[in-house]
Amino acid sequence: QVQLVESGGGLVQPGGSLRLSCAASGFIFSIYTMGWYRQAPGKQRERVAVITSHGTTNYADSVKGRFTISRDNAKNTASLEMNSLKPEDTAVYYCTTGLTREADDYWGQGTQVTVSS
Repeated sequence: QVQLVESGGGLVQPGGSLRLSCAASGFIFSIYTMGWYRQAPGKQRERVAVITSHGTTNYADSVKGRFTISRDNAKNTASLEMNSLKPEDTAVYYCTTGLTREADDYWGQGTQVTVSS
């Protein structure tokens, strides 16, 4: 079955950086769109970034210029490089995948990112 396992979350100071990774299995990784979503307490879930099978990317306005999504089809992994982190980036981040641009058919268990001094 589809499995998505996130890693790399943690506590970081404002202005700092983190790299999230997602190890995928159970599906043909190279043909699926990969995504990262996040949800903060009391807020709506937000699609952070997606990357298609061809490498086309799309970002939420709130993270453009700060976050970079990437994928390695040889290793079945996706990553989210997060720079210039702000307290408002604090959330549980989920790795997702799907065959549509929303990439929300399957979800990982999530990893906590906390930006605080």
